Parts: sequence; C-alpha cells; structure tokens
Amino acid sequence: MKDLNRLLRPKSIAVLGAGWALNVIEQCRKMGFTGPIWPVHPTKAEIGGLRAYPSLADLPHAPDATFIGVNRFATIDVVAELAAMGAGGAICFASGWTEAGEPELQAKLVAAAGDMPILGPNCYGVINYLDGALLWPDQHGGVPVQKGVALVSQSSNIVINLGMQKRALPVAYVACLGNAAVVGLADLAGALLDDPRVTALGMYIEGIDDAPAFAALAERARAMGKGVVCIKSGKTELSRTAAASHTASLAGGGAASSAFLRQIGVAEVNTPSELIETLKIFHVHGPHIGPRLCSLSCSGGEAGLVADLAAPFGIDFPPVPVDVKTRLNEILGPIVTVANPLDYHTFIWGDGPRTTDVFTTMLSGYDAGIYIIDPPRNDRCDPSGYQPALDAILAAQASTGKPAFPVASMPENFDEAYALRLMDQGVVTLMGLETALAAIKAAQTAPAQLGWRPAAAIAPRDNHMLTEAEGKSLLASAGVPVPRAVTGETLAEVTAKSADLTAPFALKGLGFAHKTEAGAVRLGLTTLEAQTEMAGATGYLAEEMVTGAVGEILLGLRRDPVYGISLTVGMGGVTAEVLADIVTLILPATAAEILDAMRGLRLWPLLDGYRGRAKADMAAVAAIAVQLGDLMLADGSLEEIEINPILVRPEGAVAVDALIRKA
Repeated sequence: MKDLNRLLRPKSIAVLGAGWALNVIEQCRKMGFTGPIWPVHPTKAEIGGLRAYPSLADLPHAPDATFIGVNRFATIDVVAELAAMGAGGAICFASGWTEAGEPELQAKLVAAAGDMPILGPNCYGVINYLDGALLWPDQHGGVPVQKGVALVSQSSNIVINLGMQKRALPVAYVACLGNAAVVGLADLAGALLDDPRVTALGMYIEGIDDAPAFAALAERARAMGKGVVCIKSGKTELSRTAAASHTASLAGGGAASSAFLRQIGVAEVNTPSELIETLKIFHVHGPHIGPRLCSLSCSGGEAGLVADLAAPFGIDFPPVPVDVKTRLNEILGPIVTVANPLDYHTFIWGDGPRTTDVFTTMLSGYDAGIYIIDPPRNDRCDPSGYQPALDAILAAQASTGKPAFPVASMPENFDEAYALRLMDQGVVTLMGLETALAAIKAAQTAPAQLGWRPAAAIAPRDNHMLTEAEGKSLLASAGVPVPRAVTGETLAEVTAKSADLTAPFALKGLGFAHKTEAGAVRLGLTTLEAQTEMAGATGYLAEEMVTGAVGEILLGLRRDPVYGISLTVGMGGVTAEVLADIVTLILPATAAEILDAMRGLRLWPLLDGYRGRAKADMAAVAAIAVQLGDLMLADGSLEEIEINPILVRPEGAVAVDALIRKA
C-alpha cells in the first residue's frame, strides 16, 4: 500500500500547466494554504503572481504534491521525473488513456510512477479543507473545517455536484480517483479515514477493483467508529450470461454489489441527496443508529404522510410503550390520541417547557426520533414562533442521549445557516422527508461479521452446460437430495431401465437450458410406454416425481468477476422471473444467515404456515445452499449452479432440476 500522506496533506505544492496552474493557485489562496506553491513552466516567469520555475529540477526541493495539468504524453515524462526526485505524489489531470482505448499509454504512466502514488489519470484532483491544500483546478462549494466527512468519487462531476450542497454537511476532503491506475479505491479511502479529523466516508463508485480490500476497509472504518455510505452505479447492467439461466436474469445488475455492501456493513443509497443526509447522521452519531423510530408532528396530515412514505423503505413505527403513553396522556390531555407517529396537535405550540416534556418523553421510548418541522421562510415571514419547538428538539436529544432529527418536509424549507448552528450543537437537521427516511434507513446498516471476506474472484471464462443427469449426479455427490432416476439416449432405453422406479414419473429431454419452454418436460406420467420423441433432445431422463411439496424454491450460485460467488434464493418454478421474489448474498454465508435472508422474501409467509398452510422446511433449503456453496468454493471449474425448483416438503427438500455450467 502506497503512503498517501504527503499527497493528501502536503506542506508544498507544485503546479504544471499555465491555465490549470493558475486555477489551483487561486483556490489554495482562497482556502488560506500557508505552504509554498511552485508553478513550473518552461517560458513564463510568473503565474498568478508567483515565480515560475523553468523545470522541476529547478524547484527548491521535491514537492509533496503536484498538480499535472499538461497533455497526456508530457504527463508521463513529468511523472517519471517527479518519482525520480522523491516527490510525494501527483494528480494526473489529462484524459485519453484506458477510458479512450489507450491502455498501453496508461501502462507507461504506471511504470513511470514506480512507487510514487498518483491519482488518476483522467482525474480532477483532491481538496483538503482541513489544511487548506487544494490540488483542484476549478470552483468548489466548500469552506475550511476543523473536522468533517471525506467524499471519494470515481466520477469528477458527481463529486463536484456533491461539493456544492447547501445541507449543512461539513466536508473535510474531496478526492477523485479517475482511472485509478496506481492508487485504488480502498487505498485512497483508507488513507482519508486514517486522518482522525475525518468522521465518515461517502463514495460514488462505478466499479470495485478489489473486493477483499474493500471489505477490509469497511471493517477498519467500523472499528474507528466511522460510517461508510456509497452510491454504486451500473445497477441496470445485466450479466452477459443473462439468457442462460433464471439466476442470471433475476440477480443481474446491482444485486451482487448491493449484497456485498450490505454484508460488509456499508450503507448503500440511490441519490446524491440521500448520500449527503446519511453522511450527516454518520458525522454526528457514528456508523449505526437503532431501528426503533418515533415520529412527532403537530398535524395529523404530517403524521399520516410520514407513515405512508416510510413503508417503502421498510421503516415501521413501533407502538408507544405503556409508561411513555401514560406520561404523554398526562401532558397532552384526553383530546390527543397518543400513537406513533404522534400528532401532538397545537395545544402546546409555543409552550417551551411542555413541548420539551412531550418531545423528551416520546424519544425516551425509542432509538431515535424525527420531528417534522418546516420553519417559515425568513425572507417573507417571521420564523421566531418555531424556536420553542427547535429548542425542545435540542433538549430532547441532550436529555435522552438519543438522536433527535428535525426533518423539513421539503429541503428548501430549512435555512442552511440555522442547520449549521444546530449541527454545531450535535443535532442533525434532515432536508426533505423522503430523503430523510432513506438516510435514516441507510444509517441502520448492521455491522459486518468480523473477518468476513468474499471468495476469490475469477475472470469470466468459456464454459459448457452439463446435462441434467450429469448435474444431478454432481449434486448427489455433494449430498444434495435428488429424485431417483434413470437416463438413456432413447425413450426405449429409458423405459427399459425404469422398472425399479415408482410412478408417477417425470420425463425430461436433455440438452436444453429451459426444458419447460422447449416442451421437453412431461409430468405425472403413470407409465413411460408409448411416449413420443422430443424434438432436439440429446437424451432422456426419467425420475420418480416428488410428492408432498408445499413450496417451490429457486437456488442459484454464480461466479462473479468482482465479488467471488453470489448466491440467489427465491420463489421458484416456471413463474420465477414473473414473481422476481429473490434475495442475494455473497459467499461464504452460513445456513443461519441464508435462512435469515430468505425471511425477507415478499412471499415468505406462504412458506411459513400462512393461514394454516403447512410450513416448508426452509432450513433444509439453507442447508442445500451451504452444500452447494462448499462445492463451488472447492471446485474452481464450476461457473454456475442453478436448481429450479427445489421442492420443499414439511420435512426435507429435493432438487428436481439442475442447470450446471463448468469452465
């Protein structure tokens, strides 16, 4: 791992490229950077009022950090010279490398850098608001801070936009990765987290280059008490093998990345606004808040709106504890119905002591509370009447030690300057009700299991599909229950071999990825005599049909080029893709973890005794998933295993179909 300390926290800065150099100089001046800034230019005597040096060799000493704003070919020579003179690192601004179809040129840059860290190429730079050091060639929206969050992005424009926020988020660092040719995602993020003045980490990620390293980073952040939240782009891309199996089409796109982030304890959000609001929570309250949430407002409409908007995020509002309810009834009287969300009416509006009593009492029964409050705009109205309620929120958090969130239903309804004053007092104002609920849900991310790392990733390879008979033989060797069966090249051969099987039978044609769609499945046969040939079949499989099933489950495992092996479990059968009711995990995973994940299926109640139905033995499904996971981990030639369906009985489960691909 390269040492990024000099690059991120430089005492001296060199800048190359006339126009870009001037911009960097101006931004450092605005932030009050106190160290020397050395422009380097072969013909100019000065840039931005500073003496310009004709070459790097003429500098007083090797710079800690250098912004390289010259063309890509000259960049390679500059990087080589900086590395040779012992510079601390560089920003490579120029584009036109691997992203433009020039991987060989980027390889030359990497070789030129040697042991010196560089960010980029195709990288906007880094801003250090703690020390006033900016290797940044443009405007930005930040101010000096004593502590704050770090923003890391693989897209320069996304992080530029984030930096212009008006939501009272203190930002300590902004850093871009560009092509990440030398310094990777985990290395840069880890170097920022190592600064004790950094409170949390927000990331915009296009691709994770090293999943085990990223998992280690998340574990280290949690140990430091620092939350990590990210936006992961590319969720709509389906795997190249999507046509081969239900698993691929159902679990393509972002399912594997979301599962990975969840398992390593990283909060995932969908929008820049959600990223900022979650970071505000982490900045003040650390990497996790409890799930028991209360809501307070002085309007029944707001209480109903909160409940409606919270449901899609999986947020519910537990009933009010008896002792809390008793006390609130005493304060509010008989007209107010004490519930959660609570509409406390306007009887206490403006009464600071009673409002404080209500706000504190309600919060005492929960892990965190949201207080819907939209102060009037201060350019046309007088917001002073809202001060008692805001003071009561501060008092409630101070008294209970639990997060109390003022929440504006629309982001423009809360003044940034006032939100900053509340932030200074340890109270996080959340802007926009839906965004606030998304951020609160994200901030409830559970910590990962210590030491968990994904299986080693293998690059995509050519592969072939086993016949169902071959696949089931492999499953049986791993201890997975399969039906008794016979195989043959012809119907006559299969019929002759089936004397020891017990009807009813399932007859299947071999050589199809999706036998049902090909008309290559016949079920419920009392005899195999007089069956007609199946067009396109390369052979036949006859099985004893499984009876007594109370559920059909799809179970699929696939090699993932980033995350190792993904496991998909969901409602199976011929309607699997229509239902699209699945959960995804990254291996390794225990049977208990798999069973717990399956409880998140929308149709789980149908498997768990809904309205007197027999319960499906889902523990048996979890056990099969572990067996198949062990098989994939032990045999690196296996590319994909899909069973659809596993027929689940009240006791036990049987794999009645198998699609297996091997390299």
